[in-house]
Order: sequence, then structure tokens, then C-alpha cells
Amino acid sequence: MGKTVICPGSFDPLTIGHLDIIKRSSKIFDKVIVVVMRNLSKNIGSFTTEERVEFIKRCTTDLPNVEVDTYAGLLADYARLKGASAVVKGLRAISDYDDEFRQALTNQKLNPEMETIFMVSNAEHMFLSSSVVKDVCKLGGDITDFVPPEICDDIKNRLGN
Repeated sequence: MGKTVICPGSFDPLTIGHLDIIKRSSKIFDKVIVVVMRNLSKNIGSFTTEERVEFIKRCTTDLPNVEVDTYAGLLADYARLKGASAVVKGLRAISDYDDEFRQALTNQKLNPEMETIFMVSNAEHMFLSSSVVKDVCKLGGDITDFVPPEICDDIKNRLGN
């Protein structure tokens, strides 16, 4: 059996930074499950879970070892359910590390079989987040360099002026 990893996130919306982590993970691991999770600390998203899944599927059609799913429970439970050996998390800056480190320790306690792998974002994506995309788009800015071209118009139509 090959190594299966999970790339979790809220992906509201998917950015080129997210997609970069997914693509790089797909080169290293046999199977990558991108799972759209509900983030309890965030408000209801700008896009439905179904829309986010569809966005990710559209942007990963060239990656045969990538699967897209949703889950509303604990990531540690989902990893166990899917037989995943690890979770891959992208880190943009040191400020991400503090929160991600706490999550990794919690997940390790809940599922000792699951490892957390931190993948450093490419320097050109370090500033990028879904929140930045939403803010720029809502204020009429150009997001074409921030999101995959396959979903750019969908995001502009929903959030743009």
C-alpha cells in the first residue's frame, strides 16, 4: 500500500498558494486527499462546501493521484478513517507555525499514528491567503495572480463589485 496524505483546509477560496502545496505533495506521495474542513473559528464561508470541492477538482484535473473530499469532524479521525499516514500543512510565515504547531500536537495526541508534515510556501506566495483574496476582490482589485485561472471568474462573480 502506498503512502496516503491529507491536505486539509477551508479553501475559501482556493489560492495559488494552496494549489502549489497540493501539487508539490502529489509529486512526493502516492495519494493526496484534499479535504475541505469546516473551520470552527471562522464564519460561514463565502463559498459553499460543494463549491469549494468543485473549485479544487477543476484545478487538480491534471493530478491523477489527488482526490477531493469533505469532512466535518476531527482531522485525526478523518486520517484514521482514510488510512492516511500524514497531514501536509503549508506554512507561509512564522506566525502560521505557532497555530499549526499546536494543532499538530493535538492531532498527535488524538491519533498517534498520524504525522504532520510542514511544507514551506514558495516565497512568491508567502503573503497570500484566502482572506487576502476576498478582501482584494471585494474592493475591486485584480486577483488574477492570486487564484488559479480555472476559478478566477467564479470568485470575481461572487465577491467582486
